[in-house]
Amino acid sequence: MNLTGKAALITGGARIGRAVAEEFARRGCRVAVTYRSSRKSALETVASLRKLGGEATALRCDVTNEKDVRAAVAHTVRAFGSLDIVINMASIYGRTPYARLTRKDWDANLNANLTSAHLVVLHAAPHLKRRGGRVVNIADWVAASGRPRYKDFLPYYTAKAGIVGLTQAQALELAPRVLVNAIAPGPILPPAGISNEEVRNIAKVTPLGHWGGAAEIARAAMFLCETDFVTGECVRVDGGRHLL
Repeated sequence: MNLTGKAALITGGARIGRAVAEEFARRGCRVAVTYRSSRKSALETVASLRKLGGEATALRCDVTNEKDVRAAVAHTVRAFGSLDIVINMASIYGRTPYARLTRKDWDANLNANLTSAHLVVLHAAPHLKRRGGRVVNIADWVAASGRPRYKDFLPYYTAKAGIVGLTQAQALELAPRVLVNAIAPGPILPPAGISNEEVRNIAKVTPLGHWGGAAEIARAAMFLCETDFVTGECVRVDGGRHLL
């Protein structure tokens, strides 16, 4: 796919989402980013994209709410006249000890990390099919490796493992018009609250010896949107963490 003039909907426009949006704007793609509570960050992303010469818009969307998802898809199509690419970046992440795990924790993770990706693609699919679109979902290197590795992340891990299966099923359902793939990030950006010592230790146990940076996810997303013959795949961008 040639990205010039294409329209992308990216759920989550901060941090890694911003880097992805900027890379797509540089390639001539028009970008809509969604936010749930971080309006300031989303507007900063839009301003950055416009400085790059791109067309951009931001809108509030709770991706776990089907009505909001329908509205976000409709907004993107109205703004740009089409919808060619969906990148499901929206996610939540947090530690919950198993003994204190509640139904609320389970529902929050499954809805934000898995159901949301289903809803966005479901409502975007008619538009994506018209022009031969692309979908990129976000899994996790641990889930893509097929084993949990860390305790206290049961609902998160389950949701991200579900993303791998969802991606495969979406790829089959939407072929041949739409290609659907996933990215499984490893140590890309340190999460909030992590200590400097933890940052260094994670780099030490990563075969490539360092954190990846948001640009690595942007490059992977770009490849999965430009390819014409890869679908149903989950690409680990983890610096080799899965090898150990």
